[in-house]
Amino acid sequence: MTRIHFKALPETFESFGEARRNGFLAVKQLKDQGRGVVGTFCTYTPTEIFLAGGLTPVGLCATSDETVSEAEKTLPRNLCPLIKSSYGFVVTDKCPYAYFSDLIVGETTCDGKKKMYELLARHKTVHVMELPQTQNLIYAKKLWRSEILRLKNAVEELFELSISDEAISLAIKRRNVERKLLKDLYELSALSPPPMTGLQQLRILFGSQFKFNHTDKVEELKQLISNLKETAQTNQGPVPKTHKRIVITGCPMGGATEKVVEAIEGAGAVVVAFENCTGAKQYDRLVDETIEPISALTEYYLAIGCAVMSPNPNRFELLERLCHQFKADGVVEMTLTACQPYGVESASVREFLNERGIKFMSVETDYSSSDSELLKTRAAAFIETLS
Repeated sequence: MTRIHFKALPETFESFGEARRNGFLAVKQLKDQGRGVVGTFCTYTPTEIFLAGGLTPVGLCATSDETVSEAEKTLPRNLCPLIKSSYGFVVTDKCPYAYFSDLIVGETTCDGKKKMYELLARHKTVHVMELPQTQNLIYAKKLWRSEILRLKNAVEELFELSISDEAISLAIKRRNVERKLLKDLYELSALSPPPMTGLQQLRILFGSQFKFNHTDKVEELKQLISNLKETAQTNQGPVPKTHKRIVITGCPMGGATEKVVEAIEGAGAVVVAFENCTGAKQYDRLVDETIEPISALTEYYLAIGCAVMSPNPNRFELLERLCHQFKADGVVEMTLTACQPYGVESASVREFLNERGIKFMSVETDYSSSDSELLKTRAAAFIETLS
């Protein structure tokens, strides 16, 4: 029975790993049914607004170097690969999600992004949210609340609909169900040994955003959690108990940046948690369901610990908590080339972890495969220091 179960488990993983590709057809079907689609780039974007309006939010393609050369005909070569990839996929029509999007929502998380959105607006309808650069000043919360309301008004006008507080509250509850399940899932890797590899975990977290049927997604997650618990109980998982345990922090991960996880796990360690936007940063907390919904969204999204915030205590609080919860032997930071906020904050992260006796390595990379061997060498050397 154990062998049958273990063979069946990867099929569930595959469902999430292939969700981005398979979702192309799903989005086209939604469009054919007359449903509006909103493309997003960032965790700060309050997707509950779109769900409350009966729209489908979808993350846009920005994790491959496939269109970077085309983007560089307009954008500087020494720009962050995420920005170039985001722009390139839209202007070349190589991202079906962007192609089918009636609206693209951006945010001012960095200067490169906000200037790129100006150029993107020549090709698609773009709405840019003005994100405060701090969380502590009184004006920040007022500004972010007004930006969420401005987004709501723009969506209502563009799609000719009315979004009620009741609909937003229902959307909050719906998203909270998904957040809780995804957190329950990744927290299983706190077990020793974890019942899944870091690469499997990443593909589930990244792929979940491309599953658009809420009921089906919830049921699949529940089944996957059940399977993983059984794997843990039978000790038939893919990770040896002796593997060193790594927490990854830094820039958003997915697609091409899987090479960092592959390098770490190929060196005989296991990634047990992702602090990044792809992981705990967006699933660790729930939106407050007991207060007025716009206020709840304001509180939740403004508290995200992104390096754009100055100061950025929430990132450090979450990172320290993950290290303790997942019994991390070390932390690896993945920073994208030319990402100034994360690149500069790296020094503070190193100091913060050194003070707590947690070993740290930072790697800078892009979406190409040219540094794959170097990443493997550095990962192996770092894992060796943990012995």
